[in-house]
Amino acid sequence: MITASQIRAGMAIRYQDQSYKVIAADYHPGQGKMGGVNHLRLRNLSTGTFWEHSLRADLKIEELLTERRALEFLYRDGDTCFFMDPQSYDQIEVPSAVIGEQVKFLEPSMQLPVDFVEGRAISVVFPDFIETRIADTAPPLHGQADSAWKSARLSNDVEIMVPPFVKTGDIIRLNLTDLKYMDRAKAKTS
Repeated sequence: MITASQIRAGMAIRYQDQSYKVIAADYHPGQGKMGGVNHLRLRNLSTGTFWEHSLRADLKIEELLTERRALEFLYRDGDTCFFMDPQSYDQIEVPSAVIGEQVKFLEPSMQLPVDFVEGRAISVVFPDFIETRIADTAPPLHGQADSAWKSARLSNDVEIMVPPFVKTGDIIRLNLTDLKYMDRAKAKTS
């Protein structure tokens, strides 16, 4: 058992007989006789629905044990993604809803950490940035202002904005949290 003031984003908790993953936690300490409050954004692990709730800082909450395992992505079939445990070769099904919008960036044989609570996958942890290929964009224009960005389509059909010097076929680094262009990927030397 932990107090509500100790709850942080990424944890799994049980509250009112429901299991939740903590998406965001914003603790506000109290002043004087007023106790602190932790404002939480929670995702119900059974239904997938989100819930925002404030808990008194001294409230006792059950923390659920989270297990993290590195899995290899195999393929996607409808709303289910299939991963393989490289040690046991077991296939594990993870609903696309658990992964969220980043499901578009999954590629076969990609190794990613997956968090489990009570034997059920609750989240797939992506790196902060990935390298991806530009599938289509307008050709670079000389003399164009550097502040004038253009639209580009990635190999997974996601549309992003890139600087004018980026061309079709370039490999770029992309920030996954906000889908913003970071820079061109460095060429690998042998």
